Amino acid sequence: MSKKEKYDELAVNVLELVGGKDNISYLGHCMTRLRFQLKDKSIINLSEIQKLPGIVGAQWSNEQLQIIIGQSVGEVYSIVAAKAGFQMEKAIDENLDKGKKKKISFAAIIDGITGSLIPLLPAIIGAGMLKVVIILGELTGLLTPDMPTHAVLTFASDAGFYFLPIFLGATSANKFKANMGLGMLLGAIMIHPTMVANVAGSVPMSIFGIPVYAASYTNTIFPIIMTVYVMSHVERFFKKIAPESIKAIVVPLGTILVMLPLTLGLIGPAGAFLGNYLATAIMWLYKTTGFFGVAVLATIYPLLVLTGMHGALFPYMFQSLVTFGYEPIVATANVLSNINQGAAAAAVAFKCKDKATKSTAGSSAITAIFGGVTEPAMFGINMKLKKPLYASMFGNFCSAAFAGLMKVYMYSLGGSAGILGITGFVGPKSSNFIFMVISIILGIIVTFVTTLVIYKGESIYQ
Repeated sequence: MSKKEKYDELAVNVLELVGGKDNISYLGHCMTRLRFQLKDKSIINLSEIQKLPGIVGAQWSNEQLQIIIGQSVGEVYSIVAAKAGFQMEKAIDENLDKGKKKKISFAAIIDGITGSLIPLLPAIIGAGMLKVVIILGELTGLLTPDMPTHAVLTFASDAGFYFLPIFLGATSANKFKANMGLGMLLGAIMIHPTMVANVAGSVPMSIFGIPVYAASYTNTIFPIIMTVYVMSHVERFFKKIAPESIKAIVVPLGTILVMLPLTLGLIGPAGAFLGNYLATAIMWLYKTTGFFGVAVLATIYPLLVLTGMHGALFPYMFQSLVTFGYEPIVATANVLSNINQGAAAAAVAFKCKDKATKSTAGSSAITAIFGGVTEPAMFGINMKLKKPLYASMFGNFCSAAFAGLMKVYMYSLGGSAGILGITGFVGPKSSNFIFMVISIILGIIVTFVTTLVIYKGESIYQ
């Protein structure tokens, strides 16, 4: 059977087990998973889906059915979308819960924040890598602060963080289904040179008699995301009440006039307070628990991934990076955990005699170690066999304890959450990078050897 025939058969089986195309309200995919929102969830049998050849795992997360396939998810998605009658190019806009109020939950808040941040990752990674280039240039003597190239690279890398409110104004508006231009305008207002100068000079400001709180919004993420969320509702209100003939004028003008005092007097300051104190609180926890806190977080990190709770750490990691210029705990735990998941799967591939398990484990190990995509290794191999998962958690503890003891920090977002993400640990001190490399090697060795000792060679297909 050819690959195309296998994908076609898998797509047909998946469609049948999710209740057919009429039961699907949303269909999407990420790097490794098909993502469904279904009208009737009671008819779904996860164990039957997990038994399908080509399926690594299946789980419910944030009201979505996520079917984990791996690197071939794109091919399967295109077939499922075609058979179900969904357009791949467009987001599905189908309000199946019309008349019902959407509940605001912790998961929904995290989804809103991460949904606004994730589209910016290429820009932030690019800006962060420019800082790495500057550091490497200074360490090797190829760049010095008095060189014109150094000056240009510096302000180019700073721009990625300084103008975050404008960038996030666009992505947040897209996430909350508001006008992108208005979102960007509010972000630009928050970092306008006059606003920045007045805050720096302690010049009193007010609008409509309402005091403007003196807060700095450059390099911040929470104020603009919170602002655009409120703006999306204000904009919808004006769209609803404005006469069609003057809607093009009334909606943007009314939205901005309402949002200006709300943004500068209430929402913006609250967001700045939240962001600063969240980062400060986590930093306090790190300084209080020290290396043990890093080790514990890394140990339980696979469990956070299994429950989807690891997404809640991303906003903090981002905020810490833009507030302090480094992040000392989450990034280290994340990279080490991902690589060790791959090391455990590699040990399974080395020891298992079953060819199918050996092949799946080997490819999953490569994906986790180099790409930082752990779902195939975690759900398809380690969690099914259990002992490799325990071995990876032990490897996480040992390697993260060493990294925490050596005070390893992440200084920029790397290109991936796997071994290639080590570039993010290049910092002012070369020892930081060296200690992270040692931590990774230690984790791989401990995880691999522990897996070989406790894993007895069982097949995932038994």
